Amino acid sequence: MVKLLIVYHSKTGGTQAMAEAAADGARAETETVLIRADEAGPDDLLNADGYIFAAPENLAAIAGIMKDFYDRCYYPVLGKIEGRPYAQMVCAGSDGENAMRQTARIATGWRLKAVQEPIIICTHAQTPEEILADKTIREDDLAKCRALGQAMGAGLAMGVF
Repeated sequence: MVKLLIVYHSKTGGTQAMAEAAADGARAETETVLIRADEAGPDDLLNADGYIFAAPENLAAIAGIMKDFYDRCYYPVLGKIEGRPYAQMVCAGSDGENAMRQTARIATGWRLKAVQEPIIICTHAQTPEEILADKTIREDDLAKCRALGQAMGAGLAMGVF
């Protein structure tokens, strides 16, 4: 059976809820591993057939812990995961576009193949209190994450990627 790896970071719960929803959707289709970025490493990438990367956007960039995951894994897997499919999700306060672009550039360096449009969920958190508060993602947005996970899982299981 093929395996989907979902790597995420979350400090306030928003990205975690998105990643869990994607995993719920994917598990109906294929083996799915959900792992926090600070616990993930090169072997996790090497042992998976496709990926979903889920990151919060902090200060118009991917969260530092997610960047650390990419930094730790980039060279150990370079040239070993080319052509594998990936998708991404971003939890943002107002925009999310730059975090999405950063992940896409890293995936391009790995020669991964984007197979789903990125999902950016905007929480509209703008004050320090809102930014630091626990996040609740709306059900319609979680449904998008579940659908992305299900599509990734099904595509992997059918070998269409």
